Amino acid sequence: MARMHARKKGKSSSQKPFRTGRPDWIETDRKDIEKMVIDLFNKGYSTSRIGIELRDLHGIPDVKTALGISMYELLKNNGIKMDYPEDIMNLMTKAVRMHRHMTENHTDVHNKRHLQLTEAKIRRLGKYYVRSGVLPEGWAYKLHNAKLIVAD
Repeated sequence: MARMHARKKGKSSSQKPFRTGRPDWIETDRKDIEKMVIDLFNKGYSTSRIGIELRDLHGIPDVKTALGISMYELLKNNGIKMDYPEDIMNLMTKAVRMHRHMTENHTDVHNKRHLQLTEAKIRRLGKYYVRSGVLPEGWAYKLHNAKLIVAD
């Protein structure tokens, strides 16, 4: 895959195996998997952490192949609404941390460029989520709003 912000070819990386259906060796019932996902989310686990827990402790390689729906859809069907998707929240947290660093270190030009690239990723991802209906129409990234949302 090519690099997003550099004019280089990039490095090849591993990919998930192509699988169309539920693996035969998963012995856990669908209802039990759904219950585990909801319980872990209610305990405060992020969706990526839930996936790691299910993979490492319960032998479920992927929630989407095991259930047929994504974890986001599963939570939405059970009445759990996330304010922001996890990937955009992680990027906003990173941007807020970098901006705090920039206020203390004005001459750090490398961090300034990295902050610009991170904010570009946030805006690009925000456009996608507005198009797909996850974020409200007219949502736009602003640093002072991100500081209020993240509040770390």
